Amino acid sequence: MGKKDEKTNVMRILEQKKISYQSYNYLSTGAISGVEVAQALGEDPDIVFKTLVTVGKSKEHYVFVIPVEKELNLKKAAKSVGEKSIEMIKQKELLPLTGYVHGGCSPIGMKKQFATTIDKSAENHEKIIFSAGKIGYQVEVALEDLAKVVRFQLAEVAE
Repeated sequence: MGKKDEKTNVMRILEQKKISYQSYNYLSTGAISGVEVAQALGEDPDIVFKTLVTVGKSKEHYVFVIPVEKELNLKKAAKSVGEKSIEMIKQKELLPLTGYVHGGCSPIGMKKQFATTIDKSAENHEKIIFSAGKIGYQVEVALEDLAKVVRFQLAEVAE
């Protein structure tokens, strides 16, 4: 198996659940930001999503999946999960908490299943693209298929 065909844990989980997905590799493009990744894939940034991990006032952790061009609205995000307030976790906390590095965080296959909210705009698309759990790799999955591996709610949390 060459580097190009490398499988990530996310891809293995999708295959175990017999979920069809499209994988993308953008390693050779040097893309870093989500918008650059969307451009590298030749995709509309509205269907390319990033995975953000936050912590609430209660010390509970929450995962938000939002379009790469948007920012997380912390007030709306907190309200969607019933918290008074939430904030982004520190980058150094990401790997021990989720098993993923910054830039390669996926809502699928985290060390622990956190309450996950996907921005409501995802409903407007047949499929969404998000990290395959490793920098340089993305997967495209339909929302109803994603629901088979990740429990999530939809809410307006991006702006």
